[in-house]
Amino acid sequence: MIFRQLFDPVSSTYSYLLASRNGGEALIIDPVLERVDRYLQLIHELDLKLVKAVDTHLHADHITGLGALRDKTHCITVMGEQTKADVVSMRLSDNEKLTIEGLALDVIYTPGHTDDSYSFVLPDRVFTGDTLLIRGTGRTDFQNGDPRAQYESIFGRLLKLPESTMVFPAHDYKGDTVSTIGEEKAFNPRLQVKSADEYADLMNNLKLANPKMMDVAVPANMKVGMNQDNVMRHGWALTAQQALGVVGLGDVALVDLRENAERQRNGTIPGSLHVPYPSLEESIGAGGTLHELATSTRKRLLFYCAFGERSAMAVQAAHDAGLPLAFHIQGGIDAWKKADGPIAH
Repeated sequence: MIFRQLFDPVSSTYSYLLASRNGGEALIIDPVLERVDRYLQLIHELDLKLVKAVDTHLHADHITGLGALRDKTHCITVMGEQTKADVVSMRLSDNEKLTIEGLALDVIYTPGHTDDSYSFVLPDRVFTGDTLLIRGTGRTDFQNGDPRAQYESIFGRLLKLPESTMVFPAHDYKGDTVSTIGEEKAFNPRLQVKSADEYADLMNNLKLANPKMMDVAVPANMKVGMNQDNVMRHGWALTAQQALGVVGLGDVALVDLRENAERQRNGTIPGSLHVPYPSLEESIGAGGTLHELATSTRKRLLFYCAFGERSAMAVQAAHDAGLPLAFHIQGGIDAWKKADGPIAH
């Protein structure tokens, strides 16, 4: 496994780049906007391909790099399903897997610091966001924070991991880079409590000042969705209602870009082909499945995903690859369901 811990000194944020060699697929956790060029330089130097950019929660102390990384690399943006962000490509829920080639991280919903906080677990390490810090825990006094929910997230979920599990948080203000579950159990002063009530009393009396960037970061981080106006201007977008009118016609091929776990959880539009977004480039290239389908049958390719972000990028890529009859369903299967479109499970 390739693993890099990267630091933003302004916000004291740790970001984590992970990959498994083979085809070089990579993901990054909690990227910071101002450090995006550094991440891209490192990704290039390591000969990696960024396929997913992940935020553990909606940050209040820095502006996320999710949107910038998506715009520069066409990667998938990922957050938990409770996020207040306008559009992210993929929304995860408790007990799912966050996957790239060669790596699968367990997804744990760990609310308390915020109501959209998640942690991600590999066999030997856990990325805890702001839920569990080194010798501390994330504050619980804004963004729908809840000290009792955090107590359960920490004591009921994270501290049940093996004591040798390495803890990699989203922040550290003292220069520490890593801890373990066992260390935090023994030495974290906020964890030396006997009940949720005692923990809540401790957290409710911290009297901390708001993060300096909060008034800027929170609104900015809620607006990370890709501007899809260019796709609409070209006439490459169909509303869900318009899609209902053309699905089933003989000249339309529906293409589902989501991953298997998303399809199993949320269903599919009947009759869809499945081409996961990471394999799209190969499929629309000369000799690829979608390229051959579109050129030999003159079928229109109608892409869809969860919320329209991956499919908008797919449409642009298809046109760039010389496939002019490519469109997408604006708003994805989420909009399709709201339009009462049929769903297969």
